[in-house]
Amino acid sequence: MNRSLTVLAMFAVLAAPVANAVEYRTVLPAQSTVGFEFRQMGVPVKGSFRRFTPQLRFDPARPEAASAQIEIDIASIDAGSPEANEESAGRLWFDRNAYPHAQFVSSRIRPLGNSRYEMHGTITIKGRRREVVVPVIFVPGKNAASFQGAFTLKRLDFGVGEGMWADVATVANEVQVRFRIAASGN
Repeated sequence: MNRSLTVLAMFAVLAAPVANAVEYRTVLPAQSTVGFEFRQMGVPVKGSFRRFTPQLRFDPARPEAASAQIEIDIASIDAGSPEANEESAGRLWFDRNAYPHAQFVSSRIRPLGNSRYEMHGTITIKGRRREVVVPVIFVPGKNAASFQGAFTLKRLDFGVGEGMWADVATVANEVQVRFRIAASGN
């Protein structure tokens, strides 16, 4: 009888990770953010997007099968003031009438260890596509997890800030994008 209990206990221990596996798919918008920071005449300027639609599928036991996508509503930009919001949505910046959304779509995710990952994918802004590698930290929680990261892109690669705004002495070319996407498991 002890041998049977021992075998059953070993089976339970081996099966436990599978039984507790969680795939994070349900995004929690109220707990998620997408922001940016750049320098204008040497002064840091922060902003964010209030409306975005992320889609996520992530199982920590199978990160290679993960996928992520986010669509950002350009009209939801918060650049610090109504005037800045209107200017940044205009033709020389994001051209929201012609390109109402920016998008990121992952192509693969590579685990780095210690809850860190590299997410490879494509960013599309103003119809221009660029391949990027985005570092992501996975922070598990009791009822939800978060996926946090930051990366730098060059705005002129996407035609953001054209004409008189193309001068990088006035507005820096580098824009740091920061995000936190919260999700619960299914």
